Amino acid sequence: MSSLDKTAWAFELGRVLAALEVLYQRGARNFKFVDRTFNLKIEHSVRILQFFLDHLPAAGASANEQLFLHFEVIPDHLPERLKAMLRQFPLGVLQLEVGVQSFNAEVQHTISRRQDNAASEANLRWLLTHSHAHLHADLIFGLPGETLHSFAEGFDRLLAIGPHEIQLGVLKRLRGAPVARHSDVHGMVYDPEPPYTVSHTGVVDADTVQRFTRLVRYWDLLVNSGRFARTLVLLLQTPPADVIGALGGTETEKTAAQTSPFWRFWLLSDWLWQRLGSTHKLTPELLVDTLFAYLSQSLPPESVRQALLADYLSSGARANPQALQGLLPRQPPAPAKAARTLAARQERHRV
Repeated sequence: MSSLDKTAWAFELGRVLAALEVLYQRGARNFKFVDRTFNLKIEHSVRILQFFLDHLPAAGASANEQLFLHFEVIPDHLPERLKAMLRQFPLGVLQLEVGVQSFNAEVQHTISRRQDNAASEANLRWLLTHSHAHLHADLIFGLPGETLHSFAEGFDRLLAIGPHEIQLGVLKRLRGAPVARHSDVHGMVYDPEPPYTVSHTGVVDADTVQRFTRLVRYWDLLVNSGRFARTLVLLLQTPPADVIGALGGTETEKTAAQTSPFWRFWLLSDWLWQRLGSTHKLTPELLVDTLFAYLSQSLPPESVRQALLADYLSSGARANPQALQGLLPRQPPAPAKAARTLAARQERHRV
């Protein structure tokens, strides 16, 4: 659907709704719509949403009867009819993936993306304030002409809005996608193997792409997971100059970290890589101990420990990190996996 190839087509909506009814009657309760412009045709959007409103379980229904719905939407198109429908969904049902991609107007023009940034920001704030939807907002790194510094500005703008998760991705050259026409002009070079991820551009070198890829992984583990909500406040606050000075990175990056959450996390990501040498197989316990070591450089260790303790307890983890020795209460056995729901991650963000 992201390419120019004519390999997807629309079915008549009545047929789609009839198929959804069959799935629902057979027990399906988790529905994910992968059309990235779900809200472009409002007539279709409201009829599909009404279908699910009509199938919401009664109060007190079991966890197995709860609906979980995922839609991908464009950010600057949220007319009143759609807002009225979205208001009606209760907590824990609706998840929206909002494709912001970039707030850089010049980059948007280059890739022929018509996006009203002011409307996008207003709509995101409306969804956070007036709906129960869990919001995933997407940003793409490596777009033609997008520098690391302009990306950082867009990231900070999006973070200030406060979506529940910021999904960070690196550009991939999809077959037939119009971004391919910019390869020569903007020095776009892609991995020759699928999924054809950009390796460097005319304004972003390969080392920066690799550093960003590591940041994506650490951001997912520490932020999007919802496991470190209280600790995140400490991580993104301005660290003292002596701590920034001791971190890796250029002088420009260190200066930017005095005012920018993105650059603070950028330097933290480098520090994590230097200390851990990995972005995978990082247990919650290892992350707790590593974050304690990082934050204790600039903050009172006891305040850091209390934030980590609260996060660790609310996350449901059940081991015993070194930094929390003697502080964890005895916990009952973990519930069976079958009893856990897709809403568990959302619940951590609400906490």
